[in-house]
Amino acid sequence: MTGVQEAFVPAPAWVLPFVAILLAIALLPLLAPHFWESNRNKLAVSALLGFPVLGLYLGQRPEAVVHVAEDYVSFIVLLGSLFVISGGVMLTGDLEARPAVNTGFLAAGSLLASVIGTTGASMLLIRPLLSTNHERKRVRHTVVFFIFLVSNIGGCLTPLGDPPLFLGYLQGVPFAWTLRLFPAWLATTSLLLVVYFLWDSWAYAREVKADLSRDQSEVRPLRVAGKDNLVLLVGIVAAAAFLAAPWREGAMAGLAALSFASADPELRRANQFSFAPILEVAALFAGIFLTMLPALDLLRARGAELGVREPWQFFWAAGALSSFLDNAPTYLTFLALAQGLGQAPEVVGVSHRVLEAISLGAVFMGANTYIGNGPNFMVRAIAEARGVKMPSFGGYMIYSLLVLIPTFLLVTLVFFR
Repeated sequence: MTGVQEAFVPAPAWVLPFVAILLAIALLPLLAPHFWESNRNKLAVSALLGFPVLGLYLGQRPEAVVHVAEDYVSFIVLLGSLFVISGGVMLTGDLEARPAVNTGFLAAGSLLASVIGTTGASMLLIRPLLSTNHERKRVRHTVVFFIFLVSNIGGCLTPLGDPPLFLGYLQGVPFAWTLRLFPAWLATTSLLLVVYFLWDSWAYAREVKADLSRDQSEVRPLRVAGKDNLVLLVGIVAAAAFLAAPWREGAMAGLAALSFASADPELRRANQFSFAPILEVAALFAGIFLTMLPALDLLRARGAELGVREPWQFFWAAGALSSFLDNAPTYLTFLALAQGLGQAPEVVGVSHRVLEAISLGAVFMGANTYIGNGPNFMVRAIAEARGVKMPSFGGYMIYSLLVLIPTFLLVTLVFFR
């Protein structure tokens, strides 16, 4: 890399494509849902916004394009592998829908999310949770807390849990570093589980007795189909932890191919498996990875001017954007900002506490809205298809304002002040 290339800082206007693609992801599903259904249209938006940035960097700093392409491939291979393998596992059954059982579901999902990702854990557990509760009338709060815990907060303990943490791993954060987040994960998860148990106990006491009697008489034990895929998921964890590129990506792709070739087609059909969701991620993140290049370079060069310096500021700033925009590029944006401050370079050029704040803000506060993280809308859609009347966009935010914001204020006081 030459000195001229290292000194290249794009004009601020080059941030506009990045802002535009994030706004498209946030708003087009609401404003133009039919247009946004097509992955081809998503790819067109990515190409329209990404190609000008590609041309700029091919001329000014081509090695940055090579690096971002490598990160993109690693990112998509990991998500695709987890998606394909978890799609070959199916959990069925109908337990008695007592508060303790529902709380156990959420606790197990909060752990599982860090192993197979928030998307994988959400898709594996939401259907048996809904089957367990289908005799009850008061179910909405259970799905909301499922989104809080399984689709978001639970995924902070490994780089496999949530996309921003894997991007951090690709930037040089050690694989086991995220275990430093365990105290905050344990405190937050435990508090929310206690709140949920009390809420569900109140709701359970108000269910019709006939419904509870039917619930007790229709119990079916939990059964796991596609157990071989659980071994393959362990292989994905091992590959991510112990292999370097390109062997890591090759091993993950091979395990995913083995899963797809050997899995029972009927099982995947029962899981409503299709490649459309992962193709959507691939199309959108092609544009995100390209358009974020100018934003990251500008933040590294001039980030100190924004005045965000303390860990608690990074926690809330990263969290606020992750509530409404995709949390993966938000994580990289604030990591670049922190790297430009010249603070103690304890890990990837930033302090441990600042990186903890960015990581927790990006992962935790994706739960604040339906659009904060990919699984949120997916869980809502599955619940509504099963007859659960879910809250509107604003109604969901009332839950997060009442439950999550006070929780995150406590996290701030305990861990970042």
